[in-house]
Amino acid sequence: MKKLFVIAAIVVASMPVAAQETYENAKIAQEDLNGTARYVGMGGAMEALGADISTIGTNPAGIGLFRHSNVSLSLGLVTQEGVNNAVGGSKTNASFDQLGFVYSYRSGRTSYVNIAFNYHKSRNFDMILSAASQLGNASLNKLTWAKGNEGYVYEAKEEVQPDQTVIDVPNFNAPYITCNQLDDLFGYNLNWDDANKSWDYVNADNFRFDRAHEGYIGEYDINLSGNINNRIYLGLTVGIHDVHYKHYSEYVEQMSDFLCTVGDRREITGQGIDVKAGVILRPIESSPFRIGLSIASPTFYELKTANYSFISDGYNRFDSGSIMDARDRTNYKFRLYTPWKFGVSMGHTIGSQLALGASYEYADYGTMDSRYITGEYYNDWSDTYETRSESDRVMNDHTAKTLKGVHTLKLGAELKPDRNMAFRLGYNYVSPVYQKEGFKDGTLNSDGSYVSSATDYTNWEATHRITCGFGYTFDKFNASLAYQYSTSKGTFSPFMSYYGDSPADDNIAPQVSVTNKRHQLLLTLGYTF
Repeated sequence: MKKLFVIAAIVVASMPVAAQETYENAKIAQEDLNGTARYVGMGGAMEALGADISTIGTNPAGIGLFRHSNVSLSLGLVTQEGVNNAVGGSKTNASFDQLGFVYSYRSGRTSYVNIAFNYHKSRNFDMILSAASQLGNASLNKLTWAKGNEGYVYEAKEEVQPDQTVIDVPNFNAPYITCNQLDDLFGYNLNWDDANKSWDYVNADNFRFDRAHEGYIGEYDINLSGNINNRIYLGLTVGIHDVHYKHYSEYVEQMSDFLCTVGDRREITGQGIDVKAGVILRPIESSPFRIGLSIASPTFYELKTANYSFISDGYNRFDSGSIMDARDRTNYKFRLYTPWKFGVSMGHTIGSQLALGASYEYADYGTMDSRYITGEYYNDWSDTYETRSESDRVMNDHTAKTLKGVHTLKLGAELKPDRNMAFRLGYNYVSPVYQKEGFKDGTLNSDGSYVSSATDYTNWEATHRITCGFGYTFDKFNASLAYQYSTSKGTFSPFMSYYGDSPADDNIAPQVSVTNKRHQLLLTLGYTF
């Protein structure tokens, strides 16, 4: 058998439009529990209690409960448990989490109109993911071979060998050749079997995977809210989301006589906009008990992504950048519309000593809309260039089968033994986003698959967050400290499984249990005037 290094032409074919893949989209669409230390310390269960600036992004009516103007700043430290610093990522990172103000104006004896602005980090991507396992009779290299047999990876073309034998070889320049850049990069490990006049694969023994996620989504919220006679509170928030995501990963397969390493670097940047509305009602005039309702539109993202990939056997190294043309084919724009969100909440205070809150939110992530950019035009009214788009129906069907409706439950309590001191506890539960049987399908007839640069996927289970905090007020100044512990388990797969015509052709990907345990320490400083 002779190994042919045919990598030189393997990369994404030039395409006029592109969309993104389900698992990458899910990273952008989800949110963390973050904001002021008071909000985090109570598990985020303040949508009906209000009077905290972090409710600007969950139930905007909560800003209507402010009776004084306020400014606040929050800084944090986040560390990941049970991992080692890997591939350039750090398990401990400082974080700038929140900055905002509320201007409160009395419009009547018991009514107020409030204007607020707040920045907060809605998503902190900093995370290291590592996994390793025996491969058995499976490998990413074998998957490339299997997909080739099925016609997904490349089309065959005739080539005349030196001995004048006419054979079929992979045509790596064929249109839409790739269903996934990284597993197709493994095509260079395909072997030519002289006896059988066919292609075969090189087997692997085990794999090791490390990825460092970095970046954040910053959310800038502008709010108008108020209350009517301290019975009805209304609020409207317009949010702008600023995405800065990147990852670097290395996937290593141990072959019989060498290591095959695939590296991938991806960046996603862009902006999105959404609108949130809320109402809080105090149904009984003599009671402080409150009920809140909220709704949030999808976040309408326009994003740009770019990647660089390479493969190496320790002696040779080939990369996507080495064969890029002037159009830079690994850079493209796409749109993503996240799901609608609906919330209901309750809040109650007992004297000035105890506050209790509970919130529930629902969002169906299976309805996310991944969209192609189909054109660009000039908008005379806004004096800007804007884009047209259409849904990627194939990828959206995959999303509907892979992701599902998510239930978020928040519970929180605050005890004030005196007017200047507060102790807080909270619990936050987020149900799984991923279907247990979900997988990243590299055979989809979608540009989202053609331009994807990672074969791995993780089906994360539920997220549990336990929080606590302490606050102290002195004169017009206040300081709060919060601690959050979050944990979630998941099942990692390095690539999709393949079932062939015979058991010998099966390529069943190993599944590895992984966890994401994170600790956050958050400090908020505020001033009321």
